[in-house]
Amino acid sequence: MATIQNFEDLEIWQLSRVLCSEIYTIISSTPLKKDYKLKEQINGSSGSVMDNIAEGFERDGNKEFRQFLSIAKASCGETRSQLYRVLDRNYINDEKFEETKQLTVKIGNKIGSFMNYLKNNEFKGKKYR
Repeated sequence: MATIQNFEDLEIWQLSRVLCSEIYTIISSTPLKKDYKLKEQINGSSGSVMDNIAEGFERDGNKEFRQFLSIAKASCGETRSQLYRVLDRNYINDEKFEETKQLTVKIGNKIGSFMNYLKNNEFKGKKYR
């Protein structure tokens, strides 16, 4: 595994950024942009995924990082749930829904795997040296 120097080096953060971009594209190119509450909820939850990965990384502690990854994973699930509402309100078609939903599943699985890796890793972070 390559040494990770910054949160931007993490694949899970990079994928989460792609998710945020996809959500923004959906918001700006569909009638979802006029559904203020749902628009704000899905924009916020998708942003929470990448932001919690970044915040946890910057805390320099393995245990804290896992806690923030857990929050990021939950936000990813929240985004997936909100996608169903976006689909049910006919803001996106089945193909766009499935594509974006699969991205949330992929991110959630990768965050979970990374959490397990950190749990079994002896590195505790700079602040505990």
